Amino acid sequence: MNFTVEQIAEEALSLPSEARALLADRLVESLDPLEDGYIRQLWAAEARARRDDVRSGAIKTIPGPEALERVRKSVER
Repeated sequence: MNFTVEQIAEEALSLPSEARALLADRLVESLDPLEDGYIRQLWAAEARARRDDVRSGAIKTIPGPEALERVRKSVER
């Protein structure tokens, strides 16, 4: 029995949230490990750039509770 990607996606989207999350994790884990290493390198470079921006004063940080409050307010809109 052959299914199209669209049929599989439609079935997957009908699953409960927890099952969809598990499926998403398994799909990501199945990706090419070489590609995963490249993506990790990109994220590491991004993290270093953000760290450097904070250290240099190019950007200012805010306390976690304040950040969460801002997110909550933006979601309520």
